[in-house]
Amino acid sequence: MEAMNSTRADTVVVLDFETTGLSPNQGDRAIEIGAVRIENGQITDRFQELMNPGRRISGFIESYTGITNSMLSSAPPCSEVMPRFAEFIDGYNLVAHNASFDKSFLDSEMRLVPSACYTGQFACSLLAARRIYQTASSHKLGNLVRHANIPADGEFHRALYDSEMTAKLWLAMLTRIAPQADTSQIPFATMQKLSTVPKSKVQRFLYETLENG
Repeated sequence: MEAMNSTRADTVVVLDFETTGLSPNQGDRAIEIGAVRIENGQITDRFQELMNPGRRISGFIESYTGITNSMLSSAPPCSEVMPRFAEFIDGYNLVAHNASFDKSFLDSEMRLVPSACYTGQFACSLLAARRIYQTASSHKLGNLVRHANIPADGEFHRALYDSEMTAKLWLAMLTRIAPQADTSQIPFATMQKLSTVPKSKVQRFLYETLENG
């Protein structure tokens, strides 16, 4: 693996999984992965692939995601997809909306493919948004996109579209908190720490971290 391409918060890979259920510990598998690479605050590349989980998915998952059993029947298995995805994220820190969910599936699928691994750290856009957009009525991705006035013209619950919207939300949050809207000043580690700061102390944390160094 390469060294990290950047410790900046505006140079990351934003990813999203669609899955057969809620937990890989209960035997659930990934059925689609989508990701967007951001470099210096600009989207520069995308990744999207379906993955055959080795069994049929439920009618609920078909309806929720729009991914059908027919689509998955001809999709490659994770053993083919995950090495390609590992190459895509190589050297980058990672962002996901409700990151613990996506990290659990990423780790689970990569454990099945010894040649696939990653070295980047995770940050959670959901936890960050709870601090930055405290007046939002909810912190689901679709609601936050509307709250932040981010244009949206697709369907949520497909991996690439959700990662695209999360990437735009992530960049909007960086612009909102950066001094003079200069996102290059925000370290990735600051966004990780922000996710754990009590809401009442967010402004003080950002002032001390970004303005006073």
